[in-house]
Amino acid sequence: MDIKYLLYHLGRRYILWLVLVATTVYLLQRFNVELPNVINNHLNDLLCMPIVLGIAQLGVRYLRSDPSIILPLPLQLCLTLLFCYYFEWYLPKVNPRYTADWIDVLCYFLGTGLFYIRNKLFLK
Repeated sequence: MDIKYLLYHLGRRYILWLVLVATTVYLLQRFNVELPNVINNHLNDLLCMPIVLGIAQLGVRYLRSDPSIILPLPLQLCLTLLFCYYFEWYLPKVNPRYTADWIDVLCYFLGTGLFYIRNKLFLK
């Protein structure tokens, strides 16, 4: 089996894999399983934007009946900024469950970068 073939087919279903990983981390946290700090505190923030942007891209493709549509980078960055504002600035001020963390902001943008690179590599 060719590695490009494998990567292509894994890449086509990457949203499902990311959701599965994020859900697993969330469930482990809910069952009070001790996780390494980087996984416990930041992995889901890193996965958030690729999942959100991937679902948004799939939605636009479905609504426009065009499987080749790629979300433009300015829209990706705008959505990332909105998530940063909402989850890292607004919510910590109104809900004690949320904390503001600049590393989470970095994770959101890193996730957006990974989504952008994935689109460039696999969706030419």
